[in-house]
Amino acid sequence: MKKYLLIVLTGLIWACGSNGTGTEDPTPQEEGKDRKAILSHLADQVIIPAYANFKVKLDAMLVKSEAFSNQPNATNLAAFRSAWIEAYIEWQKVELFDFGPAEKQTIRNFFNIYPANENGILANIADPTSNLEVPASYAQQGFPALDFLINGVAKTDEEIVAYYTAPSDGAKRIAYIKRLTSRMNTLLDKVIGEWNTSYRDTYISKTGLDISSSTSLMINGFVLHYERFIRSGKFGIPSGAMLNGVIAPEKVEAYYKKDISLVLAKTAHQAYVDFFNGKAIKTGLEGPSIKTYLDALKAKDSATGKNLSDIMNAQLEATKLKLDLLRPNLFEEVKSNNQAMISVYTEMQKTVRLLKVDMTSAMSITITYTDNDGD
Repeated sequence: MKKYLLIVLTGLIWACGSNGTGTEDPTPQEEGKDRKAILSHLADQVIIPAYANFKVKLDAMLVKSEAFSNQPNATNLAAFRSAWIEAYIEWQKVELFDFGPAEKQTIRNFFNIYPANENGILANIADPTSNLEVPASYAQQGFPALDFLINGVAKTDEEIVAYYTAPSDGAKRIAYIKRLTSRMNTLLDKVIGEWNTSYRDTYISKTGLDISSSTSLMINGFVLHYERFIRSGKFGIPSGAMLNGVIAPEKVEAYYKKDISLVLAKTAHQAYVDFFNGKAIKTGLEGPSIKTYLDALKAKDSATGKNLSDIMNAQLEATKLKLDLLRPNLFEEVKSNNQAMISVYTEMQKTVRLLKVDMTSAMSITITYTDNDGD
């Protein structure tokens, strides 16, 4: 009898702990580990609004470009150049989203491969049927090509205007500017269109950690962007740190408008920091992010035992302090103050190791791209 009562009591206790259907309550998602919440926040509060902001700046550039094309004069050139600068700066805030639609459209390669290929640009001007959809054309279009066309074809604004009003080839040169700006607009519209329709739902639904998941694709693009396009492209190559000490000042970003090269780099770096921390574009508030996910995983720095996200933010801040020491013209910095450029590269190299080894290991993400510089 006692054994029977014990069985009954045990059953009652079990029933009280169930949902009344004989099955246990589902285990709730652990705080901070909900990847769908992270992807949703990044899509809705960061990526899509950032693209919308860039679209505004690109549209403004298109208007000024059209005005210059219709009437090439010094006033319209200055307005076009100013709008180009603003759009180029805003581009730095979206270039890191090189996964999904951006990767599909290869938009970064068509928008910002530098230095510009001057000979290729001139050949394209002479041949209006040249193919701008092949890899060989990357450095013949986008922001770097426009940099050459509105800043580098002559020394003064008057001479640049004369270049576009020349009786023989002026019309062809104007036509190439129109061709480039139209192509940039078309590519961006495709990327934004996908984010605003089908891809947003696809992105937040693929919550796994396999190589085709949104988290894997995003993290691979995130790490690659810092390693190859911020660290190497903006600093490692021009400073010679990645070229066996052979400096290459002509390979700085915005080579023909050199005094904006630092602001482009600093904008790109800050956008990277903000994305890591899930900073919303409109409110400036931080939300579910790579940082909060690492914290939820209790990821620690192996050397100090501190939170890995804190170590990473501290390293990113150390790099920012090095950036703040540079003067606006990185071309001149390479030539006269190159150790400061190398110092930035060195700090960024430390960040790459944290991103590529510590962070991906903690998140169980496999790096799927390859490089050849030993990282």
